[in-house]
Parts: sequence; C-alpha cells; structure tokens
Amino acid sequence: MEREVSTIEERKNPLKFGLNAGVPIAIGYMPIAITYGFIAKATGLSLTETVLMSAIVFAGASQYMALDMIAKQIGTFEIIITTLIVNIRHFLMSASLNEKVEKDNVLKKAIYAFGITDETFSVAAVQRGKLSTGYMIGLNFISYISWVGFSAVGFIVGAGLPDIFQEGMSIALYAMFIGLLVPSIKGSRKVLYLAVVAAAFNALFVFYNIMSIGWSIVLSTMISSIFVEFIYWTRREGASNG
Repeated sequence: MEREVSTIEERKNPLKFGLNAGVPIAIGYMPIAITYGFIAKATGLSLTETVLMSAIVFAGASQYMALDMIAKQIGTFEIIITTLIVNIRHFLMSASLNEKVEKDNVLKKAIYAFGITDETFSVAAVQRGKLSTGYMIGLNFISYISWVGFSAVGFIVGAGLPDIFQEGMSIALYAMFIGLLVPSIKGSRKVLYLAVVAAAFNALFVFYNIMSIGWSIVLSTMISSIFVEFIYWTRREGASNG
C-alpha cells in the first residue's frame, strides 16, 4: 500500500520527488566539493575559475585530475583529451538512461543529460518503471547546486587559511585519488590492473623523456585500457572455446 501511495506522489510531482532523491547525493558532495575548492585555491585558480570549472565540467574526478595537470603546467589540449577519456563512460550511462526515461524533446534531454554523474545515474537506474523528465531534472539540479556551491565555499574558506596550510593542501589531491581508487579496486580486480599498467607506462615515458607529462598521461591511459581489455577478451574467448 505504501508503495502505491509513493508511486501516485511521484506522478503528481516528479520534480519534488527527484529533489528528495538527490538530497543524499548533495550531502555527500559537500566535503568533496569543499576539498576541491581548497585545492583549487592552492593550485592558483581564482574564485571565478574555480566555480566555472565546477559549473561547466561538473565531474569530480576530472576536476581533481585537471588541477594536478594545471599545477604541473600541462597544456590545455592534453587536459581536454585526458578528461574526455576519463569521462567517456558517460556516453554509456546516458544511453542506458535514455531507455529508462520517458520520451521528450531533445533540449530537455540535453539539460538533464549534462547533470548525469556516477551517483545520480546509480540512483536513477534503481528506480522502478519509467522515469519522468521532471524527476531527472530535480535529481540532477540539487546535486549540481551542491557541487558548485560548496566548491565556492571551499575556495573562500581556503583563502582564509595560513599560507603553510594552503601549500599543504596539494597533498590532499593525491589522497583523494587514492580514496577514489581503493574502493574501485576492491570491487574489481580489473581496475587494479588498469591502474598498475597505466602507472608503469607513464613512468616509462617520463623517465626516458619520450614525451611531455601531459601526453604521457593520455597515452598511458589509452594503452592500459586497450591492453587490459584485450587480455580479458582473450580470457573470455579461451573460456568459451574451452
């Protein structure tokens, strides 16, 4: 009976239901966005640049990676290509949700597609039945506002810290990468292989000065993805033939 009532409420006000579903995500984004703001300040970005990156890119892992590459004075083109590789999974997530969300005009789809993240995708994907455009906009909107708003908060608070603390925030960038990587490794051994192979190739390219750091990251990521996927494909083919 409770589920039927909930379904009726969802249909009457899908935007409100989406906003409510996004509250836990918005709360979870707070510390990560604040840390991003801290590090952006320590990297040398202005408040405007910090907020614009969150508002336009809206991708936590890519923004942290971009800060690291900016700090190393890596070229803009390399940063864009690396971000594209990291976020290419969004094509698959968007295609999947396109089958789950009601039909609507392209502009509305583009608006909520921009706000799709790993977290909003996970919440939307487990919902029963067809989802409305209003639900998706509500879910993504509150998550987006949280990320952008607390990025600014992190920058402003970071600007008030002593210089020695601001300089030390760069260490938090690597701690964040480890924090993102370890849970993924626990869930899939393939992620560990991808990370190790990419790190090995990157170290090789940098050590022998084969190319710039920016292109080294891009090429290492691509080689690792192709190599590890080829190995897994070979194993699957061998198992099916055997």
